[in-house]
Amino acid sequence: MSSTTTRNLSHIVPLDFNSIHTLPDSHTWDSSTDHHPFTELVPIIDLLNPNAASLIQLASEQWGVFQVTNHGIPMNLIQEAELQARGLFELSRDQKLQALRSPVPESLTGYGRARISANFSKLMWSESFTMIGSPLEHAAQLWPDDHSVQTYFCNVMEEYQKKMKGLCVKLIRLMLGSLGLDHEDVKWLNRPKKSGRNFPQVLQLNSYPVCPDPTRAMGLAPHTDSSIFTVLNQSNVSGLQVFEDGIGWVPVHPIPGALVVNVGDLMHILSNGRFKAAVHRAVVNELYHRISIAYFYSPPYDVKISPPMKLIDQDHPPLYRPVTWKEYLGIKGTHFNRALDLIRNDTDQAPYMHE
Repeated sequence: MSSTTTRNLSHIVPLDFNSIHTLPDSHTWDSSTDHHPFTELVPIIDLLNPNAASLIQLASEQWGVFQVTNHGIPMNLIQEAELQARGLFELSRDQKLQALRSPVPESLTGYGRARISANFSKLMWSESFTMIGSPLEHAAQLWPDDHSVQTYFCNVMEEYQKKMKGLCVKLIRLMLGSLGLDHEDVKWLNRPKKSGRNFPQVLQLNSYPVCPDPTRAMGLAPHTDSSIFTVLNQSNVSGLQVFEDGIGWVPVHPIPGALVVNVGDLMHILSNGRFKAAVHRAVVNELYHRISIAYFYSPPYDVKISPPMKLIDQDHPPLYRPVTWKEYLGIKGTHFNRALDLIRNDTDQAPYMHE
């Protein structure tokens, strides 16, 4: 890739982190890693617990984030996905740029900076690789001369996505069940798996390289996810933090074998505000290269998301107007943390019936 092209794509091209020994001004944040000195414990929920649904409800309402154990994802698959992700990010910068994500807003897949980067004046100390389904096209760009590496990488990532989708089906049932809902109340969950309008689930590999000045850098800036929810494998290096009102930034410490679940904006809408969209961020360190893998569970692009009628009554009018994921992504891409406010109903005049 030419230097001219790289300059034109500077808003999506990460640094060559291996060649940086001092934190550049472009990546220097003010008081980026301050957090409350007391350690609060994010809920840890055993999915085999008969009370898992009620525990998930409580965690979703109070925290918007929780960790799950006994989730059914094989540990050897999780470890292999981490290994493959680390191998990808350890490629040379020139190799990674061969799979650079397209600069058009609609483009989701490929290598680049975090998509939320455009909403901040400072850049983040991280890089990512995103895929929907098979990453074969990008794998061929990353390893053009090694077909076996391409194939193995794709096989691992496709199997990981398959297992994550199964876990998400279990989680959505528990979350809806805790609100007294089932698949008949959320019609889009009943769509045939092989219909032309399938669920566009997104898998993202994240890399947070060793940082020369982590107290002034930011791995991933504060935000909420746009998804229904996100299932995160944060490996064994701390970095994820969640913001809690009255407390501040609380670290979500890695638990061996556990996965983190972040409630997203669309679940906040679907639950009519009962479930809290988790404001979270990632910090970096000067000793360890941190890897995480995020699976974003979302509805079909064209389905209007709104709270089911069972959650609506005279005392609980719909807080938000119906919105498709595709529409909401556009609103959030433009307005970022004001997106939910912009689709919020005037609750004094909100209708009690909706389509």
